[in-house]
Amino acid sequence: MNTFNASLSPPPTAQPLIDARDLHAFYGQSHVLHGVDLHLMPGETLSLMGRNGMGKTTTLKALLGFVTPRQGSIRILGQPTRKCRPWQVVRRGIGYVPEGRGIFPGINVHEHLIMAARPNTEGLSPWNLERVLDTFPRLAQRLQHDGALLSGGEQQMLAIGRALMTNPRIMILDEATEGLAPLIRDEIWRILGEVKRSGIASIIVDKNIDNLLTIADRHLVLVKGKVVFDGDGLEISQNAGLLDTHLGMG
Repeated sequence: MNTFNASLSPPPTAQPLIDARDLHAFYGQSHVLHGVDLHLMPGETLSLMGRNGMGKTTTLKALLGFVTPRQGSIRILGQPTRKCRPWQVVRRGIGYVPEGRGIFPGINVHEHLIMAARPNTEGLSPWNLERVLDTFPRLAQRLQHDGALLSGGEQQMLAIGRALMTNPRIMILDEATEGLAPLIRDEIWRILGEVKRSGIASIIVDKNIDNLLTIADRHLVLVKGKVVFDGDGLEISQNAGLLDTHLGMG
């Protein structure tokens, strides 16, 4: 299991970066989210756990504006997002790493990174090309390679690096290490530890529960579109059978 430095808890007066309440979402007639509440504080890392088909990706897509909830509210940086398109949502300071990575064919690594580059909401760019390449030395060796021809692990590094080039306050990662070889998975978790220590708040979906329990400050467990647990690692350890019942970890 990897280890990460614990981040300082935000002061009690801090306002959530994301505040979603009573989200109900549908695909056609299928009711997928049933009253989901989710909040993310400054600097916090939140894991979103649940078996396949429990609503994790739908929750992320609702936060980003790809799915419009029929009921409930979402506020990002204190502002409602109901009438916003996805690009307007992410422009509020979100770096998104989608399941499947979203790498464009015919565009090399350097172009992927440069086209995403922009300062943060304060006009600063702490994550510039040099810093991203220092964090991902594999990408520095493949700057002129077509992004779509990289290995799966390198594509995931590129997707994370591209998101960091937007200088986000929030990172959202869907299936952060899915399908990657063990050594590459360890490298991705190391990088996510660096992102955490840099002060960026994150929501992470992944099947590697041990790593999620290590890196995240708080955990949300979804079952059939409902939140059945919202708490920290200590609360999970005191909730006998939670992981076994809802995530199949005996």
